[in-house]
Amino acid sequence: MYEFDWNVIYDARHLLLKGMITTLEITAVAIVAGIILGTLLALARLNDSKTFLGKSIALLAKSYVNLFRSIPLIMVLLWFYLIVPGLLRNLLDDPTLDIRFLSALIGFTLFEAAFYSEIIRSGIQSISKGQINASYALGFTKLQTMRIVVLPQAFRKMIPILLTQAIILFQDTSLVYVIGLSDFFSTAYKVGDRDGRLVELILFAGFVYFIICFIASKLVRRLSRKVRLS
Repeated sequence: MYEFDWNVIYDARHLLLKGMITTLEITAVAIVAGIILGTLLALARLNDSKTFLGKSIALLAKSYVNLFRSIPLIMVLLWFYLIVPGLLRNLLDDPTLDIRFLSALIGFTLFEAAFYSEIIRSGIQSISKGQINASYALGFTKLQTMRIVVLPQAFRKMIPILLTQAIILFQDTSLVYVIGLSDFFSTAYKVGDRDGRLVELILFAGFVYFIICFIASKLVRRLSRKVRLS
């Protein structure tokens, strides 16, 4: 019968903590950059310009979103891992630079931006036309209306959905193992494989992911109720 030895987790605590920091860094950067890029994509898709440039921008944004929403994340990570190192080596001459980390940041940001874009587009469309027309009547420009009236309300409504997407993103970061980056899951797997204690480390990693995602989900649910009541 298999005998568990949980001491291996304590012995590897520094490596596991370092892996978790990498996981959280990727998650945080992809959330912030993804929301910024996603907002620009959403605005590009919603622009009602009849000019050739306006239509082209909307078409490009739509194509981008459809492309990234149609391919698996693991494939995107591999693509950027194959493309980004070559580009960075031509631009930078820093042997200490962790190309895998930068590839993961870029891949996750571009992938998540497509999903955030659709969430934000729905949020913007949920704002009533009456408020927009009232803003125009008060003399606001289209940009001012979007910045002062529409986006603040839309983001307030979207907070629960954006945070739910962030939880999914946190779970998805474990896919960076395909490019050899040592995030929390990869580190747990490597330590378990090295010490012959794979069962303990995989169970521990699953437990940590469950606790973090469970608590985050509870907080999102509580926040959703507050947003609905306010």
